[in-house]
Amino acid sequence: MPTAIVTGASRGLGLALGRALVGRGWRLVVDARGAGALEREWSETPGVTALPGNIADVAHRSALVAAAGAPIDLLVNNASVLGPSPQPLLADYPLDELRRVYEVNVVAPLALAQSALPHLAPGARIVNITSDAAVEPYEGWGGYGSSKAALEQLTAILGAERPDLRVYSVDPGDMRTRMQQEAFPGDDISDRPPPEESVPGLLDLIEGNRPSGRYRARELAGVPA
Repeated sequence: MPTAIVTGASRGLGLALGRALVGRGWRLVVDARGAGALEREWSETPGVTALPGNIADVAHRSALVAAAGAPIDLLVNNASVLGPSPQPLLADYPLDELRRVYEVNVVAPLALAQSALPHLAPGARIVNITSDAAVEPYEGWGGYGSSKAALEQLTAILGAERPDLRVYSVDPGDMRTRMQQEAFPGDDISDRPPPEESVPGLLDLIEGNRPSGRYRARELAGVPA
């Protein structure tokens, strides 16, 4: 039974991907900041260890890796934070908030990968969830977007440094999630597709043999992005 760590798995894409992996016979270690939501979703699912905590906390990251054991076949860095809502212009962006966004969206995924690397199986996958905001200069997205751009470059370099692994950054596309609603407070986002529509593309990377690199999930799944 293959083993995966999936962060940010109490809702949205992390929850949808986790459910798909369980259905395909994976053993999971999952986390989220909210203990109540995590317990509601996973407490009765066999083969799933749910550990609430903040991915920016070193002790929590260590606990995730310890719970997974060895070998670890997949690490999905999905947990992230948006930053202030509504999103401020860079001229007004609170620097303390920017540091927090980078700590969760950039430093924590790399730190978790560093902890997991000695335990990864040959050919294991590392999947870092990113965004089109990493490459498109959307007004107001300077904090979140630049953090995802940094994550993408870390991902690309790790892939070059570790040719024995498959290291991916994946843009899941617009999704009808709480984070998306927080990014557009007061807007109707009901036209966005559910996160489940991005899961087939992620599974293509997890179960296939594509080289390390940046991908758009819906293109992999044959769905227009």
